[in-house]
Amino acid sequence: MAKQPKFIPFARLLDFIGNVWIGGWCKLISDFSALRKSHPTFRYNAGFCLGVLAAMLNIPVCDAAPHAAADLVITNAKIDTIDLQHSIASAMAIRGDKIVFVGNAGQVSEWIGPRTAIRSLNGALVLPGLIDSHIHPSMIANADACDLKTRHMTLRQLSAFARACIERLSLPDGQWLSIYQWNYYDGNEPDADYPTLRVALNKASTSHPIALIGSDGHHGAYNGVALARAKNRAGVVVGFSKATLMSDFSDSTEFIAVDSLGEPNGAVNEETQNLMDPPDQMFASLPQVMKAPGRVTARLNSAGITGMLDAMVPPVLLPFYDRLEEIGKLTVRAFLALYYPPDLYRSADGEVDYDRMVALASAVRAKYANNPLIRADIVKILADGGLEGNPYAVPPTMPNAALIRGFRQPIFTSDHGALSVAGYVDPASAECKEVLVMRSPISPEDVIHFTALHGYHPAQCKEESGRLVNERAVILEIVRRFHVAGFGIHVHAISDQAVRTSIDAIEAARAADGNLGSRDALAHLQLADPDDVQRIGRDHIYVAFTYSWASTDPKYDMTVIPFIDRVQGHGYAALHPPNGYYEANAYPFAGVKRAGGILIAGSDAPVETPDPRPFYNMAAALTRAPGKEPALNPSQSISLRDAIDSYTISGARYLGIDGIAGSLEVGKSADFIVLDRDILLLDDAHRPAEIAKTRVTETWFMGRRVYLRKH
Repeated sequence: MAKQPKFIPFARLLDFIGNVWIGGWCKLISDFSALRKSHPTFRYNAGFCLGVLAAMLNIPVCDAAPHAAADLVITNAKIDTIDLQHSIASAMAIRGDKIVFVGNAGQVSEWIGPRTAIRSLNGALVLPGLIDSHIHPSMIANADACDLKTRHMTLRQLSAFARACIERLSLPDGQWLSIYQWNYYDGNEPDADYPTLRVALNKASTSHPIALIGSDGHHGAYNGVALARAKNRAGVVVGFSKATLMSDFSDSTEFIAVDSLGEPNGAVNEETQNLMDPPDQMFASLPQVMKAPGRVTARLNSAGITGMLDAMVPPVLLPFYDRLEEIGKLTVRAFLALYYPPDLYRSADGEVDYDRMVALASAVRAKYANNPLIRADIVKILADGGLEGNPYAVPPTMPNAALIRGFRQPIFTSDHGALSVAGYVDPASAECKEVLVMRSPISPEDVIHFTALHGYHPAQCKEESGRLVNERAVILEIVRRFHVAGFGIHVHAISDQAVRTSIDAIEAARAADGNLGSRDALAHLQLADPDDVQRIGRDHIYVAFTYSWASTDPKYDMTVIPFIDRVQGHGYAALHPPNGYYEANAYPFAGVKRAGGILIAGSDAPVETPDPRPFYNMAAALTRAPGKEPALNPSQSISLRDAIDSYTISGARYLGIDGIAGSLEVGKSADFIVLDRDILLLDDAHRPAEIAKTRVTETWFMGRRVYLRKH
């Protein structure tokens, strides 16, 4: 039987023509739909026109945005997208490691297929994964170490604690004992048998060098065995003593505290601690951490952190990140602020080998250049140390950060058991002029006589301004060299002089290479002159604040404010006069924001606590009173929206990843967190204390859940 020719039915032919034709229209309509989503004022009703066209031709309506189904759909949520309009969505779709849809529940149904996982969050608030722009992550994991946990202890109690550690660890004679998280400002009260840190630690052991490592990484305290190990610039062991402080270490006296007779009292700060050749204090626990490095990222993820800047990465720390990646535990984007202290790169004649420093950093940057999770294009620089003095020492140990106006010399006394300010030394007084004609060094007899006669130690007649960690010229040259080499700059700057010097260095470096849009940042800004705050805004510099540090604490304040402002007595009212320089200019969050600077958030963990506690910090940004004490200059507070932005999109811009992270938008990485409470509503209700208690219930990184809170 002969084959009959096949005729295409007219209806099927019309369907075929219509589908081809409509296929082109679908693309056009899809484009219009995308335009409507990005421009809400665009009113072209593509769906209506397509519906009319389909009815005329009797063909099915095509999907205006043909796509594959999502792997995960989030519904019934309150999604704070942090997009340009700070839109709030209720649904989100994720395919692979990317966000493919953000919108409402009705729209998200288009992304649901037979294998799509659907999660209803029952109205929970969703934020982008948080970015901690100044943290020391390798030190936040719990380790089996002697840890004071910043507890208040007298010198007698510190001595007993150190002795117990030696016994528990069965340390052989001559082996270092490192004690972590020493609270250098709260406690440390002396008594007749334990008058100084050195004596207290000597009573713990005279056969082990002992180090108390300050919770801030800048302060330290040592016993006599450790102090005797100090090497001079020639590498000869001469020890810290009254004699060597006037000879071998005359350029480091601001960092070595002394007792009433001029002998070191045990407190040694900043890089000067390295002269005793202790174990690497900051990374002494690294071998133990390397055994289970995933504990670090697990802790970060539990706080909602999916991106961070490790604020100090010397070469010894690089294997930590390599290991995390190797075992598949790098569940954050890690940016490394490479650290090359110039004193380690000085020649015998004191010249800094800048070329070598830049070459080493460039090699590390190149190593991670194509790594999607690790980048090393930022360099860390220390401009100064801390603003805390020690009012219990005799004479009082002065702050060693650099102050533009110079420090005052307070006379401390006890007022019914409370430390109090009785008055101030006038370096221009007749009594102080007597000191100039005394024998040098002043004899113990002269010290006793002068103190009994005038009520203060003769060493307090010396005018002090603190100092930068490195000479100004060195700071400027380091910044210039690394800036020209294409690195971002991250400067630790506590005091107003350090802030000013750091801005000078950044401006000079930008003028040298013409790169005005570089990602340069200052960290901390405990004290900044108003003129320099304006410069930060003009230069659009990023500032990493730890918001919870903007607080009042009578014990801490006594170690800082009397050295800056003329105050009398003790307590909040005495230490926070309304016209005080410190009160007006400490931690200028709002000032930086108003001037045009860019706020980013950094916990600086493990300083104060190993917990990054982002929501505690956010609440403190609003109140500047995270504890029970009154607020520190509340006019410098910022909004919750500003605080959230600093932890999300602003942090992403600083790290150069705002194209993939920092907000929840189509095409970006699926990095998001789910909270146990709605902090936006709490803010509206003026309940910041509850914001501080917020906990993360889930953390997702690149489309994968990396943390689930156990209830």
